[in-house]
Amino acid sequence: MRSVTVTGKTIEEAIQDALNQIGTVEENVDVEVIEEPKKGFLGFGGKPARIKVSEKPDIMEQTRAFLEKVISNMGVEARIEGKKEDRDLFFTLSGEKIAILIGKRGQTLNSLQYLTNLAANRFSNRFVRVVLDAENYRERREDTLKKLADRLANKAMVTNREVQLEPMPSLERKVIHLYLKDKKGISTHSDGNDPHRRVVIVPRHK
Repeated sequence: MRSVTVTGKTIEEAIQDALNQIGTVEENVDVEVIEEPKKGFLGFGGKPARIKVSEKPDIMEQTRAFLEKVISNMGVEARIEGKKEDRDLFFTLSGEKIAILIGKRGQTLNSLQYLTNLAANRFSNRFVRVVLDAENYRERREDTLKKLADRLANKAMVTNREVQLEPMPSLERKVIHLYLKDKKGISTHSDGNDPHRRVVIVPRHK
């Protein structure tokens, strides 16, 4: 992290000078006003503003550090690989005891993802989304959800009755909604409040 201390006629001028020196924009820095500018008498004896501008820690580094601490407190050793795409932060976990971090039907992984999202958005001044995966669980889970969606959609059409799925996190509900969006004979919507919100499959001719 870089930091510079600069002076200027006004705080705004000093900030812009510091940003030019560091080569960044204001949303990526913390500004500390060391001394307010003072006007002199009849143009004499004035003092410029003096500020310190420091780059904020990288959002990926902060989020990774949080994730490492939480996983360590769970008594699990895991390797963490991450990448950033615009406002999305992707982290992949691997290790010998990775099943502990996944949990039953991904419940532990989803809870860990939820906590990490909260932490990341405290570190950032704009919304970011964190997605955690472990041993390719998300892809395997998506395949399972699509097979479940096919089976229950057919059941809804055969019985001409609504079918409710088990409560799921928003990302999993989205998988099912998108997968069944163009399927003839049914429609879907979500019902209930988190964490008990679930997908409902409805026969269209009902």
